[in-house]
Formats: sequence, C-alpha cells, structure tokens
Amino acid sequence: MITLKEALKLSSAELETLKDELREKIEAQSDINAYIDVHNVGDGVPIAIKDNIQVKDWSVTSGSKILQGYIAPYSATVIQKLQNAGLSPFGRTNMDEFAMGSTTESSCYGKTLNPHNKECVPGGSSGGSAAAVAAGLAIAALGSDTGGSIRQPAAFCGIVGMKPTYGRVSRYGLGAYASSLDQIGPMTQNVEDAAILYDIISGHDPKDSTSADMAYESVANKLDSSRKMTIAVLPKYIENASDDIKNAYAKTIETLKKAGHTIIEKDMMDPKYDISAYYITATAEATTNLARYDGIRYGKRVEGENLQETYFNTRSEGFGDEVKRRIMLGNFVLSSGFYDAYYVKAQKVRHLIKEEYEALFKEVDLILSPIAPTVAPKCGEFADPMAMYLSDIYSISVNLAGLPAISLPVDKTADGMPVGLQLIGAAFDEQSVFDGALSLEKELQL
Repeated sequence: MITLKEALKLSSAELETLKDELREKIEAQSDINAYIDVHNVGDGVPIAIKDNIQVKDWSVTSGSKILQGYIAPYSATVIQKLQNAGLSPFGRTNMDEFAMGSTTESSCYGKTLNPHNKECVPGGSSGGSAAAVAAGLAIAALGSDTGGSIRQPAAFCGIVGMKPTYGRVSRYGLGAYASSLDQIGPMTQNVEDAAILYDIISGHDPKDSTSADMAYESVANKLDSSRKMTIAVLPKYIENASDDIKNAYAKTIETLKKAGHTIIEKDMMDPKYDISAYYITATAEATTNLARYDGIRYGKRVEGENLQETYFNTRSEGFGDEVKRRIMLGNFVLSSGFYDAYYVKAQKVRHLIKEEYEALFKEVDLILSPIAPTVAPKCGEFADPMAMYLSDIYSISVNLAGLPAISLPVDKTADGMPVGLQLIGAAFDEQSVFDGALSLEKELQL
C-alpha cells in the first residue's frame, strides 16, 4: 500500500484511481468487516474514519443500534482539518459500541477480524481502523483512544498507532465515552506517516473547552531518528505479561541500546490500581455522556405507553450488553453513599499516577512499556468481561495521566502474530515520542 507521504504527492486523477482500487479491495475483503460503509468526501487523499467521529451528512452511529438513523449535521474539527490539508474522509470503520471494548466484537454491525489471523480479534475499540490499515484497505485512519483504543489494536494488527497528549487534538465532534480520557489520533503504516497525520489534526480549537491553548510546532518537519535519549524500562512492571511480550520487550531493549539510547531500569505502581481508577472514572463519565441517548431527539426509538416506558424500551433495545454493564457500574460509583468510597478515591489514585509519571520524566525522555499482556486473542476469548478489563492493564495509565504514547510493531510470534510495544512521553512532548519511535523503527527494519 502506498504511504501517506507518497499519496500526498499524487494528482487528483491518480487519487481517483487509488480510491477505485481501494473500493475493489474493500469489497474483496469484506469478510474482515473493517468498514461499515464506504463514502467519500472531497477529492483528497482517502483517510478511513472511525464511526464515532462526525462527518457531515454521514450516518455516524458509534457502532450502536441506538444511533441508527442519525445523520451527522456537522463535521468534527479533525475532519475539517483533514479537508483543509488536502485529505478526504473515505469510509467509516467498525468499532466496539460507543468505544467500550477491547476486541471490536461488541459492534452492532458484527465483529471485525484480524487480517493476520481471521480467528483472532483486531483489538478495540478502534479495531476497524487498525484492520483496514493492516489489510491494505486504507492508507491511514483516524481512531480514538480512551484507555488504549488506538494503541492496543495497532499492536494486535502490526501497525503504528499514536495517542496524543490530552488536549492536543480537538474532541469537538467526537462521540464521547469518557470525556476526560478520550483523544483522537492517527493509525498508519509507519511512524513518519503518523507524524504527518498528527500534525494535520493537532492544534487549539475554541470549540473544545479542553483543547490546549498553546503554540504548536510541526513534529513531522523536525523528525530526528539519530537523537539519543534516556529511556526507562520496567522489568518488574511486566511480570504478568505473556512470554511473547516479555521476549519482545527484552529484544527491543537491546535494539534501543544498539541505536545508542541510554536504558535505565525503573519501577512503577502496581498496575492493578490503574485498572480500578480507570474503570471507575470511565464508567462514571460514560453514564453521564450516554444519558442523552433516549430515543427522543435522534436515533432509534422504541415506543412505550408513556415517556418512562419509551425511555426504558429504547435504551433496553438500543444498547448492547457491554454498554449496559458500564452504565450500571457508572451509576453505582456515582450513587449516594458510594461516591466518596469509589469515585473520589479513584480521582486521588489518578492524581498519584500522574505524579508518578511526572517524577519519572524528570529523569528520562521516554518509557518503554507493553500495551497488552498478550498478543491478539482468539475471537470469543474475552467472553468474561473481567478478562477484557484486565487486558487493558498496561495502556490505561497513559490516559489517566493525559500523556502521549505511540504503539509500533517490534516483533512477531512463532505463528506470525504481530507484537507491539509503546513508547510513552511527557505531556506535550510528542517530538520525543516520534523521534524515539522512528529510531526504533529504523533499527528494527521490520
């Protein structure tokens, strides 16, 4: 597949030919179910869009029955930025319902399959975007990351996925899951493409009250793979990871040393606290955000004999099991008598996590970490919700602290499944994240 950097040099006629070829490929590999449908806006370079990002006049459903029939009346800021830069939204990709999941199996459109092994999941919630790029069905894609939803599917599918610092990319027009955690980011074939796409979508947006109002400098124009950095590794932190992850981690450390980086061993808080703080925070915010979906103003409606019954019927039929589970948990942790015991305590732990990262970044430039404890599991393997929640153990602290991180493929298992690791940077230091990732990518030459 042509890279984003190369595609930006194509003429309009060449881009139209490319889009026709993509449509044929998407149709030929429809069994992967990476795309929900394929529409095109404008004549620029085609970029696949996750189904929770508003594109004017598109059906945007966040993978949920409750939003079927809703047509976006406006475009998200990131979409406008794409179009201004000569790129065009091209097809909406499948996702876990309302971004709640780690496998892209909870979508109302059916599950997406991993292109490397169709018996395995592509990860989630941005599994459709990851599968599209990995299968050569997209030059690049946009995803959203609440607790690893860009980085984990990127790792499972063997592509590059980048989560920006919270506030660096506008959330205006993103279907909210947990507002203090969500970030839109690029999913690409290589690190340089990720930097290019990140530059295009980044910057202050007055329409988003959480957008960082600060000067922005291009990252892609200053990429430097020869830069030598101090990188922290976490040997104790990864004790519960699988052998495939541990082996890839050890190999990557040696590769970074070979590239001239300084490696120092550090330790972090037991990630079990990350899991608790994340799921309390995320479900509490999800409960509030999903309260607006009631069948009255837009989306699916199931009539009842009165207003209360209409609400009940609509939400019962419109939401899937995982979304209902998180709504119930969110209501519980916010309820009278439990708010202090759970939600307030989770925010205190979140603050401790942020402080821990800040202390580490006084000594190092980057942190090398796993993204998930295993490679892509088989479809249906996470039937137990607790197993799915625990699979997020290495990715969620980045969101709780609002930091930038990038996932890139570093190895393959004996049966050919990709292994991805992540480099985590200090807040608003995306330059170091991309420079370190490019250095590693060039040294690996995968």
